[in-house]
Amino acid sequence: MKTRTKLLLGNWKMNKTLREAKAFARESVELSALAMANNVELGVAPTFLCLEAVRKTNPDIIVAAQNLHYEPKGAYTGEISIPMLKEIGISWSIIGHSERRQYNGESSLSCNRKVLAMIENDMTPVYCCGETLEEYESGITKAIVRNQIRTGLSGVAKDKASRIVVAYEPIWSIGTGVNASKEIAEEVCGFIREVLGEMFGTTVASEIRILYGGSVKPDNIKSYLSAKDIDGALVGGASLDIQSFKALLENIL
Repeated sequence: MKTRTKLLLGNWKMNKTLREAKAFARESVELSALAMANNVELGVAPTFLCLEAVRKTNPDIIVAAQNLHYEPKGAYTGEISIPMLKEIGISWSIIGHSERRQYNGESSLSCNRKVLAMIENDMTPVYCCGETLEEYESGITKAIVRNQIRTGLSGVAKDKASRIVVAYEPIWSIGTGVNASKEIAEEVCGFIREVLGEMFGTTVASEIRILYGGSVKPDNIKSYLSAKDIDGALVGGASLDIQSFKALLENIL
């Protein structure tokens, strides 16, 4: 079985001007070197406007889009296509973040079209799943997550599935300061790997990286990543400040 490389990915959401993004990227160069020396992958997901600048300023950091469209071109006002991203050297994108689902009406079915388009174009999707507080309190977390995984990753060829990264983010924990315990996170991430095993076989499932996200901070990231089925973190607010981002990385090592 391959050893899964740890991954720390910062989701900047609608934050940072171009000037601020460039400044962060310059300061992150030494962090990338530290990460590579310790076999950790380090990345950020800026806004579309900042993608190319961050990639050029620090070529050693993974730079991911926060979303994309599944069609290569067309009459889709406000959208960004895969060819546009690839032209500026971007090969990663977050897909199906809960905020996209909540505010933009995205479904696991629409996410599936994006995932399949990315796989076809040799890109890496970071596919997000997670339940609401109401769903968690109703005890249907696993049913919700299973449906999101099976629908969102439907049709992915087994020999391409290991390219996917899955991010489990309980919606009730995102930006609220309320953390899912390590035990809850590990149980759900372990369950996700079981579902992936049903879809792609246990060998492939053992190679897919699963991230945890939801109020991850420097003081709790080490605990989450000590769980056997959690391979990294998708971090929001704590990834915006370079010192906080450095502390996140140092606490993984």
